[in-house]
Amino acid sequence: MEQIYTIPVNEAFEECRDSQKCDCPLCKIYDKLERKEVELTLGPSMMEPATRIQTNEKGFCSHHFDMLLLQNNRLSLALVLESHLDEIKNKMKGNFFTNILGTTTKKAVKAAGGVSSSCFICERIESNFERMIETAVLLYSFDPDFRGKLKAQKYFCLPHYQRLMEMAQAKLNKKKYGELAKDVSEIENAYLEKLKNDITWFTKKFDYRYDSEPWYDSKDAIERAIALLSGGITPDKK
Repeated sequence: MEQIYTIPVNEAFEECRDSQKCDCPLCKIYDKLERKEVELTLGPSMMEPATRIQTNEKGFCSHHFDMLLLQNNRLSLALVLESHLDEIKNKMKGNFFTNILGTTTKKAVKAAGGVSSSCFICERIESNFERMIETAVLLYSFDPDFRGKLKAQKYFCLPHYQRLMEMAQAKLNKKKYGELAKDVSEIENAYLEKLKNDITWFTKKFDYRYDSEPWYDSKDAIERAIALLSGGITPDKK
């Protein structure tokens, strides 16, 4: 197993175990991968021919365009966009024969669809993220220390819970899969119970009869519920 994956996986599980916040460790891994890829896209790798070929071909989704804008490196982004737009223009304009045959529009529509459905950064993240989920599953199967880290997690968001269990089912034998499923289910059920109670208490606090009662852990219950259901890092408490 490559250290390039075991180190960040262990770090993310340790951070979430020790943090006062409630974060999914797989969301933590994804967030770090995403930030790294966004920075690299406008960094030194931007000028590497292999990278430029891929960014020209695949472009970026709207979410990652927004993140690239926030890097405040407008010159690098403009250079990436310049060659990307050239690629799109060449794919969409057609030539003499396609114009005569009336297929230029079909070609342009196909090209537009390809660009709008691909993202260089998404694909880079997904490739590494899949390996990190696999690494977490395999570490659980033979590393008692990591197993303890997993059992100490506060929760896994539902999208990553699904991916973790699917990977475990594919990579582990029946016995070890059953052990992991039991440990993760206990974590999820306990967190769901607490979160449901926190949400209920949050709603009660808008009833004048509970006005003098403390908020307990309910102030950020909405944010935590959204993070559980859709994935993502829980915002810091204000």
